[in-house]
Amino acid sequence: MATFGHGWWLVAATFVVAVAVTYLTDRFALPRKVAAGALGERQPGQAVIDMAARIPAVALIYALFFAISWRPYYALTAVVSTFFIFTAISRAKYEFIREPLVFSDIALVLLVFRHKTMFYATWLNLVFWCVALGYVFGASALFMIYEPSLLPSQGRLILISGMVMAAAAPWLFLYQPGYRHAISRISSALTGKDGAIALTARLGTFASVLYGFLAWLKEPTAPVSVPASAGEGRDLPMPNIGKGEEENPLLVVWQSESFMDMRHFGVSPLSLPNLDRLRSRAAEWGRMSSIFEGGYTLRTEFSVITGLPPDDLGPDAAHPYLRAGAYSEAAWPNRLRRAGWSTRFLHPYDRQFFSRDRALPQLGFETLSMLEEFEKTGGAAGAYVSDMTLAERVLEYCREGSKSTGQFIFAASIENHGPWQPGRHEGCKHPLDIYLAILQRSDEALGFLADELDRLDRPVWLAFYGDHAPLLKSFSDPFPDPRTDYLIVPLARAGAGSRPAKTATEKAPWQIIADTLRHMATEQFDRRAVEARQ
Repeated sequence: MATFGHGWWLVAATFVVAVAVTYLTDRFALPRKVAAGALGERQPGQAVIDMAARIPAVALIYALFFAISWRPYYALTAVVSTFFIFTAISRAKYEFIREPLVFSDIALVLLVFRHKTMFYATWLNLVFWCVALGYVFGASALFMIYEPSLLPSQGRLILISGMVMAAAAPWLFLYQPGYRHAISRISSALTGKDGAIALTARLGTFASVLYGFLAWLKEPTAPVSVPASAGEGRDLPMPNIGKGEEENPLLVVWQSESFMDMRHFGVSPLSLPNLDRLRSRAAEWGRMSSIFEGGYTLRTEFSVITGLPPDDLGPDAAHPYLRAGAYSEAAWPNRLRRAGWSTRFLHPYDRQFFSRDRALPQLGFETLSMLEEFEKTGGAAGAYVSDMTLAERVLEYCREGSKSTGQFIFAASIENHGPWQPGRHEGCKHPLDIYLAILQRSDEALGFLADELDRLDRPVWLAFYGDHAPLLKSFSDPFPDPRTDYLIVPLARAGAGSRPAKTATEKAPWQIIADTLRHMATEQFDRRAVEARQ
C-alpha cells in the first residue's frame, strides 16, 4: 500500500503537469494578435475563471485514459496529445477559413472523410492513417510494456469498475435532465455571447469546444416574432394564395454557390451580361452581407429560409440544421405551406450533407430533390452538377406546378464549389481563371432560368444571391469584401408595369424572402387596383 499511496502522488503530479502543458498548448490555437484583440481588457476575476474552467476539461481526458490503463505517464501523454491535436486542427482551420474549431464541427467529422475534396482534405489518405494509427497504437503499446501499472494486486475488479464509472459518470449523467440542464446553464453563463474566436482565446480549443457543446444542450428558445424585412413600417398583407385565385404566384429562390461579381474588385475581363440585365429589371438589387466568409453554406441557407439572423440562434448558429425543428414555426416554407403553397427544395448533392434530409422537412419543405434524382437522369456528370442542369430541373417543376395555388421553389447550386483545380475547366489552370470561367457559366444558367420563367403565364418572382465569397486564397486572403450579390426580379405577369430600382440596396440574408414577399404583395395590390379602375 505504501507503493500504491506513492502512486497517487504521481497521479496528482502528472495531472498538474498536464494542466500546465495544456495552458501552453492553447496559446497556439490562434495567432497572437488575433487572440489579444479578441480578449481585449478582461477583468482579473474573469481571467481566473477562464483559467480554472480548463481544469475540468483536462480532468475528463486524464480520467478516461487513466481508467483504461492505470498508468499516470500514459494518461499525461494522452492528455497532451489530445489537446495538441485539437489545437493543431483548430489553428489549421483558422488559417484556412478564419474560424477556430467549434463544437458543431464534431458533427461534420464523418462528412470530412466522405467528402474530402469538398472539405479540401485530400491529405486524409493512406499515409495519414498509417502515421496516425501508428502513433496511437504504437505509443500505447510502449507505455503498456514499459510503464508499471498502479493497479494493486487485490480488489482489482472493484477498483477498475470504480475508476471506469468515475471517468464515465460526467458523460452518463448528461442523460439525466436535471443534471444536464444545470451543466448547460453553467456552461452558458461561462461562454456567454462570445463568438468562436473570443471563446477560443479565453478557454483554449478543447475547453471552448467542450463548454460550447454543453451550452448547446440547453433547450433553445424558439423565436416567436415574425422574421423582419428591410421594409419596416411598410408592412403589407401577404400575397393572396391558396384560396382559389387564378393567378397565384410562383416564387423561385436561387442560392448560387460562391457567386460573387468579381468586377467589384477590378477583375477583368469578366462578362456577366445576365446579372447586369436582370439588375436593370430588379425590384431590388445590391450587395448582401455575409454570415461567413468562404464557407458554411448552411448558415446562409438557414438564415434565408427562416428569416432569422445568427444572433437570434445562440449556440445553434454554428450548425443550425442540428436542431432545425426548434425554428420550424418561423421558417418561411412552413408559413407558406400553412397559407396553401406547395414547397420544394432542390440541391444536386448528398441529401445527408449538413443533415438536410432531416432538417429541411422540419422547416416546411414537402419535397426534396437531391443528388440521386439527378443521377437517375444522367445529370450528375463532372465534379459537380452544373447550374444549367439544375436550372432545367427547376423549370420542369415550375411548369408542372398548378396555378391554382402558390408555389415556392428553393434551389441551391453546387457547380462553382471549390477547389478550383486544373481539369475543372478546359484551358484554365489557375484557380482564379477556373473560378471566373465557372462563374460565367453560372451567369448563363441564371439568364436561361430568368428567360424561361418570364414566359410562364402567371406572376413569377426570382430571388437570386451568392451564399458566400469564394475561398480563393490565390486571389486574396482574407477576401477584400465578403459581401455577395443579390437581386429580386419580377418576371412574367409580375413584371408587367413593374418599377425597377435605380440604385443598389444593402441587404442581409434573413431579409431576402421577407422583402420578396413584400414586393409580391405590393405588385398584387397595385395590379388589382388597376383592374378595379378599369
